[in-house]
Amino acid sequence: MKKYLLSLEPCKHGGLIRKSSQLYGIPESEMLDASASLNPFGTPFDHPDSDLDLNELLKKGLNKLEQYPDNRYLEYRAAAADFVGMGITYENIIPGNGSTEIIRLVAECVIGEDDVVLIPRPTFSEYEMQCQVMGASIKYVDQEDIFDLDDALLEEAKIIFVCNPNNPTGRMIPKERIEALAEKCVSHKTILFVDEAFIELADPEQSVAYLVEDNDYLFIQRSLTKAFAIPGIRMGFGIASSKFACVLNSARLSWNMGCIADTVATALLSMEGGVNSKYLKNSRDFIEKEREFLMQKLSRRGFRPFESSVNYIYVDISELSLNSTELAQRMASHGVLIRDCSSFQDNGKDHIRIAIRTREENERIASTIRQVIYEWGREQAKIQLEENIRSAVNCGRKGSNTECDYYPCHFEGQDCTFCFCPFYPCGDSRTGGNWVESSSGGQVWSCLKCNIVHEEKVVDELLSVFTTEGLNKESIKKAWKEVMENNL
Repeated sequence: MKKYLLSLEPCKHGGLIRKSSQLYGIPESEMLDASASLNPFGTPFDHPDSDLDLNELLKKGLNKLEQYPDNRYLEYRAAAADFVGMGITYENIIPGNGSTEIIRLVAECVIGEDDVVLIPRPTFSEYEMQCQVMGASIKYVDQEDIFDLDDALLEEAKIIFVCNPNNPTGRMIPKERIEALAEKCVSHKTILFVDEAFIELADPEQSVAYLVEDNDYLFIQRSLTKAFAIPGIRMGFGIASSKFACVLNSARLSWNMGCIADTVATALLSMEGGVNSKYLKNSRDFIEKEREFLMQKLSRRGFRPFESSVNYIYVDISELSLNSTELAQRMASHGVLIRDCSSFQDNGKDHIRIAIRTREENERIASTIRQVIYEWGREQAKIQLEENIRSAVNCGRKGSNTECDYYPCHFEGQDCTFCFCPFYPCGDSRTGGNWVESSSGGQVWSCLKCNIVHEEKVVDELLSVFTTEGLNKESIKKAWKEVMENNL
């Protein structure tokens, strides 16, 4: 066994729904997977105007069950070429059992042990995984530096991977910039691997497939999984010059697509209009509309969504005290899966990725985020309250916390012992609090105009209850009745 394989970890995404279902006791059918970035418009089989019947295609495929597939996959390759357009022929197409097999094929054919591979980060983790299997020496560069790479670094590199649109950030690179990079790579004999797995859901006009026939150092990947929302049937293809494609087709695993995948994929790629079929145009319109809706819902305190060109949104939560791993776990406990982006090339725990879904599902995602943040906030408030009360036993009231970013949020010299109010949300307008419209919809209790729990006399009286009886449901009821009611 090659020693460098011992540190690899297998992909776990396929079992995430089942694992979360079992862990949190939620039926799999009730789990909402917003961690997988599939076409939210649904499969073509969900739309009658696509004229595709899945049962008929399955029946047609199963008629070939007792035959070896034709390893040339001529119909599939011709359909893929017509689908892409841009002068592509079947000779430029390499059929694959999903994108990961295609990445592995290129890695096997191109990369030797200790060869230098350039991977911009953050990006799809399968690039490094498959290169690690080959024993490559991986060098990471920032996404922003792709087009300013040092000539010596490119000269040293065997291959560079560029995901366009990028996963997980959703950023689309204009084709002119990719074309310039492709020319630069040719001059250094460095292979440029362009992953266009999401381009049909963004802007297929930005594809650089038209460059392949005159460039033996360019490889393009396409995936049917994302565009047609059928991850269970593994299918995809590569695009390369006829010379490069011939080598890859000779080297790929024989019969790498079964009869079902071959039949279904050929039918999907043969829909009238190719990348601009009615189904894919409607998909892009649907995604754009729902992306705008979800972006607005996600634009809240602690969340900074990045502009996206595709069917997922990359969100910076660095201003939120809750990190990405804990947020993802808490969301899962409520039946909603989001992507914790800490697994992307040591990306830290400040980012999440959320797939765009249907309107109802997007509202559920936003609602669950609100609920999780509220529950977490209450937990943190309780912890802080308990700490303040323990401290009060020895030191008395906390007094004014002038180091707080929000001080003074009520009045100069306020006592901050109960900055996290034990009665929240009291719902009693006599305190000065009131119900207001939240930025994400719905009503939320606002304490902005409530001063009472920051007055020294009230704080002292509350502490006399909590330091004696602790912080619990009964003591909170008692403190409200004996202290708050007498001071309102």
